Amino acid sequence: MPVRNQSKIKADFTSLLHISEYRQTNSPRFCVFPISALLVLVISPILTISGCRWAASGQNTIGARLYQQGQYSAALQQFQKVIATDPDNADGYYNLAATNHKLGLQQKDQKMLNQAEALYNQCLDHAPNHVECHRGLAVLLIDTKRPDRAFALMKNWANQNPNDSEPRIELARLYEEANNPELALKYLEDAVQKDANNSRAWLALGRLRERTGDYAQAAQNYEKSLSINNQQPIAWQRLNELNQRLASGSGTQNSANATQIATPNGTFGGGFNNRY
Repeated sequence: MPVRNQSKIKADFTSLLHISEYRQTNSPRFCVFPISALLVLVISPILTISGCRWAASGQNTIGARLYQQGQYSAALQQFQKVIATDPDNADGYYNLAATNHKLGLQQKDQKMLNQAEALYNQCLDHAPNHVECHRGLAVLLIDTKRPDRAFALMKNWANQNPNDSEPRIELARLYEEANNPELALKYLEDAVQKDANNSRAWLALGRLRERTGDYAQAAQNYEKSLSINNQQPIAWQRLNELNQRLASGSGTQNSANATQIATPNGTFGGGFNNRY
């Protein structure tokens, strides 16, 4: 994801759209499909649940494609079908919320923004640790002039999951966008302590180091990220550019202003994820 304008937090709705990657913690409800009486006798409930998920996944995919084409009304209809097909599908609520959020901002429609907020909360009811949904709701709260509630949302999420690095990554992201790199660094260091193998944490740490001019440390963070997931062209690009800068002498860090990252116990690595 491109680096955001640090003076104003914006929602990147293309990246917000989530297509059936989140593992839901709730058991899905049954949905009805037109099948023969013979199949009714032999099909198991598990297969019915799988079919429900499969149908919702396809509808989410179609909706995301329509969204990316700018056909927002058609995308809304697809995401509404997801919820009708599988009422426990957290991604369906999230996608519907993100689309209402997008349109509400574009059209200055407070009703759509209120609907988006309600849908984000419904998503979290079904999947309390849905990362993208926490992010979307926090951005909406900031968009609607409620930054204190946005930060409270993320802090509560982190407090409720003391061993989870994801809430800390997203909280750091908000602080970075609010031009508070010191607190962002604090939460990212905490994130890598919680989970030394979290790819997003090392990515975010590298980005923050690069932004603050600590190029040597940023390069090390990118290397650690790529040591786990090397299929990330953007990470390779950032690392190559930093290495060239360091080799030319233009990336010498000011040791007086450098802050060393916390070193987690054990072997660590990371990856690159476009969500951050």
